[in-house]
Amino acid sequence: MLQNCFQGQAPIQLPHTPCGIRPQVPLAPLTTLRVGGAAQWYSAPRNLEEMEACFSWAKLEDLPITLLGAGSNLLISDQGLVGLVLSSRHLRGSVFDEETGQVTAYAGEPLPHLAWEAARRGWTGLEWAAGIPGTVGGAVVMNAGAQGRCVADILLSTHVFDRQGSVTLSPNHLRYSYRTSCLQGDGRLVTQAVFQLQPGGDRQAIMARTSQNLDQRKSTQPYHLPSCGSVFRNPLPDKAAGWLIENTGLKGYQIGFAQVAHRHANFIINQGGATATDVFQLLRYVQAQVWDKWSLMLEPEVKILGEFPAVLPFS
Repeated sequence: MLQNCFQGQAPIQLPHTPCGIRPQVPLAPLTTLRVGGAAQWYSAPRNLEEMEACFSWAKLEDLPITLLGAGSNLLISDQGLVGLVLSSRHLRGSVFDEETGQVTAYAGEPLPHLAWEAARRGWTGLEWAAGIPGTVGGAVVMNAGAQGRCVADILLSTHVFDRQGSVTLSPNHLRYSYRTSCLQGDGRLVTQAVFQLQPGGDRQAIMARTSQNLDQRKSTQPYHLPSCGSVFRNPLPDKAAGWLIENTGLKGYQIGFAQVAHRHANFIINQGGATATDVFQLLRYVQAQVWDKWSLMLEPEVKILGEFPAVLPFS
């Protein structure tokens, strides 16, 4: 059994760790928010065979597994993560089937890249995804969306891997709802997905819509600053989280070097030097203030991983 290298002991390098598993790898540079501690063990497999070997090793050592894609939509504790962190960033690539209009993409494929590839081919259905800073795997897990569209609208099937092996799931198995699915936090890894698009469209018009969606996102969100994306889900169809936070007077409010963005109040940005604890405390403060003013609880859209200090309960 592995000893816990987070207890002040030097990490134990096992003699037969597969596929480049390394100890004590900093995770902050691998996230869009640029905060967080180290992984007890980390690997970025380059193919599905290596991924399977990593799963088998973690199962043998009785270690928890955390899955990491592009590092967006994540808040990782300053204390880091115990167990094995697996990144899908090398599992990239896509195949477009002209006859069926289906595109099969690996989990690590950046969603914006896939959207632009579809647009250049004259395929419609992914124009909304050009500005979402994540991977196909993360998009499938969280039912990513924008412009009134989402993954659930176009997903045909997804291939997942867990400690027992691999299986193909339909959207019905995923229990999709707004920005979530049953895959969130259950230890299964999306390895690829199949989407239904519509080929044969007006290439220039599709590219123009894709570009317009990207420009709209850049103009209304702090696209150029370190953030985790939208922090909270919208609590009601007519009550966006950003509107509630802005009208609570919290734009620009900060704790440490974490700040509620001026451009879009549903973003927390790292001004440089922020800690994960700064971000977490600010997130909880925003929740408390919105609750006090509107009696609405903002549910985090960002996935919070690891241990954080306790905060005072809401009044």
